[in-house]
Amino acid sequence: MKKVALFSVSFILVFILLQLLSGLFFTLTYTPDLTGIMSAGYAQETTIITRQQSIMPSLLMAVLAAPIAYFIMKKVTWVWSSAK
Repeated sequence: MKKVALFSVSFILVFILLQLLSGLFFTLTYTPDLTGIMSAGYAQETTIITRQQSIMPSLLMAVLAAPIAYFIMKKVTWVWSSAK
């Protein structure tokens, strides 16, 4: 039961860390298209365009987080067993 709890906690933490790091990376590397703003002027009304969110980025982060959490679990349980 300890292994399942350790895997779950490490999976959640790694998943959140990967989500935060990927969001930070994509935010820092985003370059907005300013050509429309320069040609239309600032007097126009602002329009916000939203897109439907894809499940693939979250699924990819989960697939990456699972083996990392597994190796963390194995390393911690190996340290616990060798300490006894």
